[in-house]
Amino acid sequence: MNLAIIKYNAGNIQSVLYALERIGVTAKVTDDVTAIRAADKVIFPGVGEASSAMRYLKDRGLDIVIKNLRQPVLGICLGMQLMCRFSEENNVDCLGIFDEDVKFFGAARRESTSGETLKIPQIGWNTIYDLQSPLFEGLPEGSYTYFVHSYYAALGGHTIATTNYIIPYGSALHKDNFYGVQFHPEKSAAAGETILRNFINKI
Repeated sequence: MNLAIIKYNAGNIQSVLYALERIGVTAKVTDDVTAIRAADKVIFPGVGEASSAMRYLKDRGLDIVIKNLRQPVLGICLGMQLMCRFSEENNVDCLGIFDEDVKFFGAARRESTSGETLKIPQIGWNTIYDLQSPLFEGLPEGSYTYFVHSYYAALGGHTIATTNYIIPYGSALHKDNFYGVQFHPEKSAAAGETILRNFINKI
């Protein structure tokens, strides 16, 4: 398996590489267009800020490359958000693979009538439910995964998993050969390893 991890102006890439190594999978971290296009599968990870990450991708032509990939692609955290249409994080147009917009939790908290005062960002373990993809094969409803984020993808037609924090939102998305997860499978213990194995072996 020729697996590429896209290298760009975002953190957490090494954590993904190490998580794959723990399940016996080797991958190449690269920003080389030819290598990314030639990969059997691609992981688009990231921790960072949306507008600067999009600027980096555009400056190197990686935005066009990612949108036109035909092999399975898995976006993680910021990677998933950048695959959406638009992000409220500095109001940036993203790749537009998924139709969903990325919104700030703060607005949802101000509009909430539940009286909850949950902290932003969401940091820690939370459940995923309404699982609707082979990506989650072998995982029970309500499995716990690890999150670190202040922005979320609104529920929409591409939602394949839901999480509730302040409001229900799309914690995983799917369209064609593109998959995205808001949580960090590389930090999500056995559940995360199952998801990574499923992406490698079943998608």
